[in-house]
Amino acid sequence: MDKTFRAEAGGGRGGAGEEEKYARDSQIPAYGRSRFWVTIMLLLGMANAYVMRTNMSVAIVAMVNHTAIQGETTDNETDTSGRQDGEFNWSYKLQGYILACFFYGYVVTQIPFGFLINTYGAKHFLGWGMMINSVVAFFVPISARKGGYMALCVVRFIQGLGEGPIVPCTHAMLAKWIPPSERSRCGAAVYAGAQFGTIISMPLSGLLATYGFDGGWPSIFYVFGAVSTIWCICFIIFVAESPSSAKHISEVERKHIVETIWSNQAGNEPEPGGKTPLRSIFASLPFWGILVAHCGHNFGYETLMTELPTYMAMVMNVKLKENGFLSSAPYLAMWLMGMVLSFVADYMIRRNVSITVTRKVMNSIGQYGPALSLLIVGYLYNSLLLTVLTFTFGMACNGAIYSGFKINHLDLSPRYAGLLIAITNCSANLVGLTAPMIAGHVINHDPSIDNWRIVFFISAAVYIVVATFYNITASGVQQWN
Repeated sequence: MDKTFRAEAGGGRGGAGEEEKYARDSQIPAYGRSRFWVTIMLLLGMANAYVMRTNMSVAIVAMVNHTAIQGETTDNETDTSGRQDGEFNWSYKLQGYILACFFYGYVVTQIPFGFLINTYGAKHFLGWGMMINSVVAFFVPISARKGGYMALCVVRFIQGLGEGPIVPCTHAMLAKWIPPSERSRCGAAVYAGAQFGTIISMPLSGLLATYGFDGGWPSIFYVFGAVSTIWCICFIIFVAESPSSAKHISEVERKHIVETIWSNQAGNEPEPGGKTPLRSIFASLPFWGILVAHCGHNFGYETLMTELPTYMAMVMNVKLKENGFLSSAPYLAMWLMGMVLSFVADYMIRRNVSITVTRKVMNSIGQYGPALSLLIVGYLYNSLLLTVLTFTFGMACNGAIYSGFKINHLDLSPRYAGLLIAITNCSANLVGLTAPMIAGHVINHDPSIDNWRIVFFISAAVYIVVATFYNITASGVQQWN
């Protein structure tokens, strides 16, 4: 780890030189700001989290003996020629449960950590939680081969437990490090790490499944587990909890961050602990707007994330090696568009467009757009190009949610942002984990295009309903200090 990184992330060059060199925070180049490197590390952490979450979606295509389970289906219109069969005879319904079990573990740790980070901080919960997720990944192959699907479900559940703290802890650290005028783009950069991780995971998982060691698909978990473990070590050593606790940040930047974020506390970061205004939170319509939008987003997103590789294989007859690349294209579009729209959102706020209006505009793009693509994509199955383009359009629009509901928690309360997103993310993932199971039930006995349309229509309807509710109830005005 080089000296510059240690300085900016909170563990290297002292701040006195920076204070003498720069009179104002705006004079410090982006790469010279501690919050820039914290943002980069949080982005990479989110990427690792989604790599560990999505790699099973590609791996399971290589793990399953599709010829055997095709024999159990009826009225099947798909062609399985050219696809290599795997080791396990798992039905589509069982695959849905395997894909979902990660999320059962993921939701268990959400709300407890939302409360704990307000007292004990977020850094170590995030770093050590991801360490558990990363190390347990090495046990995925042996659990599947020696213990069957039940043992695999247990291992994936434990991985979910380890990954649970990442979203509330990330939100809490963003709330401490990022000034209000930079929230859209920094929040989008960090949470777009989910797409960055998916972009990496899907094509590389496809290549590893085809050419990797130990039979192909096991190498997916060994390689990504090792990379994620390295990130955890670097994060724990080099990243500081907040500007106030960072030892090697310039006083100019520290003062700017603390004063702009905690202006309602006379420029002082509030002390940890204190009574949490739970009754007021649950009585707040803007909070419910975020909660509902988050739940609907997760249902639609998890449907696509977990089922898209299967759809590309079973309906579009895409071979495993190409499947990862084609399935990742929509996530690349979401990542790029999320970043572009985040700058647009911050520009709107700087031009005195209210935060409330900005969040609603961005969220409308982010949820009505995917709904439109899901309504029409099921009729384009005769064209691989049109199918990929339609999925890509929908996911590109979906990138706007990072400047919509996803960052809205920080607007309502920087202090309780971690708890707010813990509640909404827990609820959203409880809803989201039903998505692969519902899809599995719909296509279990007949993975035909007609049944896949039903899967897409359900997700589209959910997107439309929750986006409308958000537009009615959302606000960008701070509710709690």
